[in-house]
Amino acid sequence: MDLPRAVGLPITIARPVDHEVVIKKSRFLAHLAPARSVAEADAVIARLRKELWDARHHCVAMVLGTHADQARSSDDGEPSGTAGVPMLEVLRRRGVTDLVAVVTRYFGGVKLGAGGLVRAYSGAVSAALDEAAASGALLRRELLLEVEVAVTHTDAGRIDNLLRDWAQSHGSVMEPPAYDAVAHLRLLVPRHELETLTADVAAASAGVLSPAVGEARVVDVPVPPGSRAG
Repeated sequence: MDLPRAVGLPITIARPVDHEVVIKKSRFLAHLAPARSVAEADAVIARLRKELWDARHHCVAMVLGTHADQARSSDDGEPSGTAGVPMLEVLRRRGVTDLVAVVTRYFGGVKLGAGGLVRAYSGAVSAALDEAAASGALLRRELLLEVEVAVTHTDAGRIDNLLRDWAQSHGSVMEPPAYDAVAHLRLLVPRHELETLTADVAAASAGVLSPAVGEARVVDVPVPPGSRAG
């Protein structure tokens, strides 16, 4: 199942994911971790190097930025072009960003050759991404609009429940409300759902309430388990 996503916006992951592949007695331990900056990615790499100090290689690929406009890779002692770049190509092809992939190799005594290494490292990252999808660790990025419904405190509970139910079935996200003279109920809504929201709010309030639309914001939305990255 291919993963739907907003045009131009890659997906990301919510939490670390691990996957191990064994090829001709060599162990390839793939670790994916969220990273919003090079510093965060470097911290993940440093931690793995310390924890798995006895491994021969810790090969790296990272993609960063809302539009996946930063990338870096390292072969960490493997023959040039056989590890980091193939790993990075998988991340690019699968449309992910703001994560770092580290594949740690424990050499099993059998040489794999350049082609075998490319397949092993790229395959380990691809399998880890499949694991992320299967476990519900993927986040879809969407451009949503900030919307607010101002309602009296007397009606706040009823309208809040209505909006929460509406959000779940219309790809929207509820935000924490704010209170002063009235209750400010806030949610993030896809642009194409605004007309429906306006009509539903009007119907629920006998035409008294009307949503106020604010700025657009990139939001990470959980993806149902089983959806495929890329």
